[in-house]
Amino acid sequence: MSQFPQAYLICGTPRSGSTLICEMLYRSGVAGRPNSYFREVDIAHWAEDWGVSPAEGIDTPAFDRAYLAAMREAGRAGTGIFGLRVMYSSLADAGRRLARVFGRADTVPAQLEAAFGPLLYIHLSRGDKLGQAVSLVRAEQTGLWHLNADGSVLEGAEERPEPVYDGQRIAAVLADLEADDRAWDAFFAGHGITPLRLIYEGVTATPQRALAEIFARLGLDEGIALAMAVPTAKMADATSREWVERFRRENA
Repeated sequence: MSQFPQAYLICGTPRSGSTLICEMLYRSGVAGRPNSYFREVDIAHWAEDWGVSPAEGIDTPAFDRAYLAAMREAGRAGTGIFGLRVMYSSLADAGRRLARVFGRADTVPAQLEAAFGPLLYIHLSRGDKLGQAVSLVRAEQTGLWHLNADGSVLEGAEERPEPVYDGQRIAAVLADLEADDRAWDAFFAGHGITPLRLIYEGVTATPQRALAEIFARLGLDEGIALAMAVPTAKMADATSREWVERFRRENA
């Protein structure tokens, strides 16, 4: 049996660099295909994509068992490593679905380990929470979430409205992001988990080094990580900076 975990869980908040890391892990060809498979609004989409029939709805033990089996295959993507991304808002639902699969109540980490084996927990956070909030509000307004490295759309709308500054929404999102980061810290502390901690600013500055840190914990060839091309483009621009400065002025 390998001394390294054969599965990992990316724990993050929106706009914390998780898509960049997920894309690099998948494109490496050796580290599975992590995605937000427990995100409630996407479960029907994944089920259809995987051919999992929700004959009696998506909230039944039979569906959850079939969905988990398909998730294991999708998350491995033909490799020996399973990858999963979970935002804090999806954590409780993941535990609830896994409890139905196994027919018993337990802690979320115990349910996750029963489903996927010993896990490497990777915590992604962003030092500049205000910049993170601005990024999320802009994505919500425009429908553009991620760009490929060449500037083409990776996720989101091709045609989109101009974003409009909304200080109240930025404040609400900022509070939610700060609360979710605190919740992740409490989750790790409460369950005695020591995650690999990666900070957005460092990840985006040297993505290959961040990927190599993950590879080292999984027993994978770090040379593959260091040779990877960066698949996504940064989206912050002058408008983002203007919103940040305006918010700080208005909330000084």
